[in-house]
Amino acid sequence: MPKVALDRKVPDFALPAAGAPQAWSLKAAAGRKLVIFFYPKDMTSGCTLEARGFRDHAAAFRRAGAAIVGISRDSVASHEKFTL
Repeated sequence: MPKVALDRKVPDFALPAAGAPQAWSLKAAAGRKLVIFFYPKDMTSGCTLEARGFRDHAAAFRRAGAAIVGISRDSVASHEKFTL
């Protein structure tokens, strides 16, 4: 198994966000604990199960002080439908 450097910083990035008036950026979340999950497509069975798992455990993540961020290549309009 390849070694992963855990001390490397992730470069800042910003993405349009569903339900938000402005883009979400990593810089704006600096200092916060984050759970970032990447998924291939909105409204597919596997991705829906994955997202539901995070939703079902959202309270535990909040108690741990972590925000959950899901990222895919789909459009903001698609994300808006997926979150409903």
